[in-house]
Amino acid sequence: MQNLMKKALAVMIIAAACLQVSGTAYGAEPSSVTHSTDKQALKNGLCTDTADGTILHAWCWSFKTIKENMKDIAEAGFSTVQTSPANACVDAYPTKKLMGDDESGGTDGAWWWQYQPTDWKIGNYQLGTEKDFKDMCAEADKYGIKIIVDVIPNHTTPRLGDVSKDLIKAAGGGKGVDGGLYHQNGFNNITRWDDRYECTTGEMGGLPDVNTENPDFQDYFVSYLKQLVKDGCDGMRYDTAKHIGLPSDPLDKYSSEHGWKNNFWPLVTGKEADLNGTSFDAKGLFIYGEVLQGANVPQDEYQKYIDMTASDYGAALRSALMISNFQASNISDMQVGNSKKAVTWVESHDTYCNDHESAKLTDAQIELGWAILASQKNGTPLFFSRPDGSDGPERNYWGKNILGAKGNDEFKSTIVKGANFFRNAMKGQPQKLENPDDDLHLLVVSRGKKGVALINGSDKAEIKIKTELGNGTYTDTVSQSKFTVKNGVLTGTIGKETAAFIYKRDKTRIPLVPVAGVIIIGGAALLVIVLRKKSVISNKVKGKQSKEDKG
Repeated sequence: MQNLMKKALAVMIIAAACLQVSGTAYGAEPSSVTHSTDKQALKNGLCTDTADGTILHAWCWSFKTIKENMKDIAEAGFSTVQTSPANACVDAYPTKKLMGDDESGGTDGAWWWQYQPTDWKIGNYQLGTEKDFKDMCAEADKYGIKIIVDVIPNHTTPRLGDVSKDLIKAAGGGKGVDGGLYHQNGFNNITRWDDRYECTTGEMGGLPDVNTENPDFQDYFVSYLKQLVKDGCDGMRYDTAKHIGLPSDPLDKYSSEHGWKNNFWPLVTGKEADLNGTSFDAKGLFIYGEVLQGANVPQDEYQKYIDMTASDYGAALRSALMISNFQASNISDMQVGNSKKAVTWVESHDTYCNDHESAKLTDAQIELGWAILASQKNGTPLFFSRPDGSDGPERNYWGKNILGAKGNDEFKSTIVKGANFFRNAMKGQPQKLENPDDDLHLLVVSRGKKGVALINGSDKAEIKIKTELGNGTYTDTVSQSKFTVKNGVLTGTIGKETAAFIYKRDKTRIPLVPVAGVIIIGGAALLVIVLRKKSVISNKVKGKQSKEDKG
């Protein structure tokens, strides 16, 4: 018995030693949150920069839910996760429904309460506490995954009695005429969306407009940003960004009289300090904004400071998916100033939730659209996670209707995984889009001499196209079928309404994953840690713009 005990103890000691060599044990609390996760990202086949990879919009997933699903997210090839807003919000109706029967009042459940801040402090009843947020970020670091947060500086809840007294006091009190939290024009509805004064100072959708030029408000909001970063955040998505003034935009009268500036964007991107001397270090953060395109929107100026949403391109892509017309010239035109600074999507939470305009797309169509986005060089693709159990075309938009729960499994479908890892592997490669034999149902995205993506919106097809890939046999990551390159010609077969990703994959090591087990020896229970080495080979990894948004 003593010999058996000694052997068991030896196994434990060896396992513990291996854990020390391989890194922090899963489940252990790190001594501090670190952003030095590039090595871990590369081990998992992910990109070290958000712009180079893909983003999972874990819409309305709680911080705990995101943490619990981090392994699946990494194995699906997403380099970044975007959370829903972390700020304090109205908690008068704390039901855990995405949407209740009272769709306008939200008294029996509404996701959009997140987009009506009562204060800029971390934590709300919908997503979790600040500790939950920190735990999620620490878990993401283990996999090399970045976390970006949806932030809303442009407005507060219209329920003014629920707005934090700390916030009102910090911003000077009042509604604007005395230098307070809101623009003087902030309670007047926008009537002319192409008028930059109205657009950047007026009330949008019944939400009072915050005076983002107010240095005291800026101090308060930047403190929120700093705490997010301290807790592990790697970037921000700015809600209703086109309603926040740029340096060239007209000023609120009170702001002008007091020498304030339209310097919100230079401030939150670390390019200058505010009038109180407050600065924000934005180095290394991925920052983009919801700049819905339209008349008189200064796209070029926004892109001096932030990446921006390619909303018109998303609408055009959805139209293309509905008729399976993937004309290369249309697909390659992202309809935004600098396509390298664009965030692209098949659908957003607004196109899905507000008018349900994009909900008519099936999951299969979403997958093909994602393959089109992720296979391209330009743009940073954002994948919206639809609610679990939802079926947009059948009008069951909310599915199981549980706020905080994981979305459906489309984010880890074979095509989505294949597209993600293809994009990760193609970093820096040039691209060429074409329709072989003028077949508009078939899109070929060639990435230099390294890879080819095929997106087929029609029936099974035989492929015979010129390519720069080297001679040899390639295995499609989606169907596992073989493609051959000989003398500069790629041949093979692609199935009906699917995608194929053809490239030579490097073997990518997943870190040693400890698996705990218990053995019983003579009535004594011993914890034995077995190290399971996992190797993942990438080829085996099974327009019209909608109305202004609520969020």
